[in-house]
Amino acid sequence: MSSTSAFYRPRPGSVLDVDRDFYDRLAAATGDREVVERFVIPARSGRAWEVPAGHLCRVITTSEGPQCGDFNVWNRHNPRERLWTSRTRQLQGTHVTRHDRLWSTLPYLRPLLTITGDSLDWYGADADGGRVHDLLGARCDPYINRILSGEDFDFHCHSNLTRAVLPYGLTEFDVHDVLNIFTVTGINDDGEYFMKPSPARPGDHLEFFAEQDLLCALSTCPAGDLSVPLWGPDARDPVDVCRPLAIEVHRPPAELTGGWTPPSTPAYGGAHGLAFPSRPAAG
Repeated sequence: MSSTSAFYRPRPGSVLDVDRDFYDRLAAATGDREVVERFVIPARSGRAWEVPAGHLCRVITTSEGPQCGDFNVWNRHNPRERLWTSRTRQLQGTHVTRHDRLWSTLPYLRPLLTITGDSLDWYGADADGGRVHDLLGARCDPYINRILSGEDFDFHCHSNLTRAVLPYGLTEFDVHDVLNIFTVTGINDDGEYFMKPSPARPGDHLEFFAEQDLLCALSTCPAGDLSVPLWGPDARDPVDVCRPLAIEVHRPPAELTGGWTPPSTPAYGGAHGLAFPSRPAAG
């Protein structure tokens, strides 16, 4: 076992110190919530939706079985502020679970959401170092599909997300690296990315609290539960292991969020060490 300490170690009292009691109270009060929206994203498709600040959102596996989902998230009012997977990996880890946060891009660098529930937290790390809900892998896309297979296929996660955000005025250029929900992944001894079949069961969920007004998008991955190779010598069309995912947006009781405010951006002055030219004296 390595004894190496994490490089990013904050001072006490920073925004990285999560008020776990606050989020645990939100997670526990399931009977007092109001479900304000519920819908199902069909297999091999995508959808975008809004989650107001101070609300909770669940991604849920349906009765049909396990399914992996590729998740994007933006500030609803400013899509330049969006999930920054690499900084989130540094601050939280390669895989996320309860009490972890997804962080936004520069110059905003603040929590977009905080995870309040994870019914797969029992999985932990397996014998190969695999864990659930990863920030390691990019979304599948038709460009890499063309490189690997020599064929065109329009329904990869990148394409699903692109279609999903079009009604919100966003494009392919706004789609970004993802949180892979219900996906087991890791890095092998050769430094290579690997995936395993999802351990999700019907009714499993990943739940989060919106720290800002959010625009979210999710693709029900065309590789399904990842039990069938999408590329390589054993690849075949995994359509039989592709399933829908359900989304619920909940409004918690007002008394549970009293005193909570959306996180602010870092109070950095923003000069970046630049020296501004002085103006000549008047006259």
